Amino acid sequence: MQEYNPMNYRPTTEEVAETAREWLARRGVTITQIAQLTLMLQKDYYPDLTLEECEKNVEAVLKKREVQNALLTGIQLDMLAEEGKLMQPLLSIVRNDEGLYGCDEVLALSIVNVYGSIGLTNFGYMDKIKPGIMKRLNNKKGDEVHTFLDDIVGAIAAAAASRMAHNHADGDKD
Repeated sequence: MQEYNPMNYRPTTEEVAETAREWLARRGVTITQIAQLTLMLQKDYYPDLTLEECEKNVEAVLKKREVQNALLTGIQLDMLAEEGKLMQPLLSIVRNDEGLYGCDEVLALSIVNVYGSIGLTNFGYMDKIKPGIMKRLNNKKGDEVHTFLDDIVGAIAAAAASRMAHNHADGDKD
């Protein structure tokens, strides 16, 4: 039997996907909450749009490895900040979600870029108004840190909205 070496460990696609969904749930975020943001973005363009269709698009976005990687990275950094395990001054910057710290938005942009430039405008709007679950995640009271997660959730919703726009424009369902 080969000895376990963490440096040689390569997670399967299924492990990464399952872990990303598990961590999202552990941080108190549901697919439905993200889908509600997507619905908010798209309801004026598609009056018959349902929450169920938005949930399907959020699920499709979450299947992308780039999205899973960004989600795991952001949540891990938030958790390390909560535990005081980042070095100063980064610890204070992340814990306080300082205004000039844009790394959280840059990580989120890796998600919206999967679905093209429309995702960027959707994300910018979400980041500005912080609706729904994003508002709770952005609340800086208490010990929880969601510096990265609030932007990641907005990016997933924006990407799902962009995916829907592309599919409706192309007349196909990828």
